[in-house]
Amino acid sequence: MGHFGQKILWSVVKPKGLPEKNETPLNTAKREFREETGFEVDGEFIDLGELNQPNRKIVHVWALEKDLNTTSVVSNTFTFEWPKNSGKVHEYPEVDKAGWFDIELARKKIRKGQICFLDRFMDVINYSQKEEDLDKEKRYRQTTLL
Repeated sequence: MGHFGQKILWSVVKPKGLPEKNETPLNTAKREFREETGFEVDGEFIDLGELNQPNRKIVHVWALEKDLNTTSVVSNTFTFEWPKNSGKVHEYPEVDKAGWFDIELARKKIRKGQICFLDRFMDVINYSQKEEDLDKEKRYRQTTLL
């Protein structure tokens, strides 16, 4: 999960860009992920589908098993006038920190409109919170999200 800006706002790290000419949605997501985190990702992606967000945007998300060092996130930046109409333009990173969380903590930190992606991911990996036979370390590795 990634943290965006000064507010306490965590979100599944998902690209927010538009496709370039002849670019597939997955390739768009991989490019945007690289731009927003500094990480190249490839492998067997799990399509978690699309959801209409409360702000009326349609978000498509994929999952990928990958070991990434969240302290190494390097993001692109955007400019923003703040305070509004002040003429003062500031530059901010799109992602200023990232972290790994177990599923219970991820549910508390994620935007409400993205919880369905967590549910879909849990269904895909056949995760059950009642799995008593898993030790805590193994359970943590199975349910962490970036």
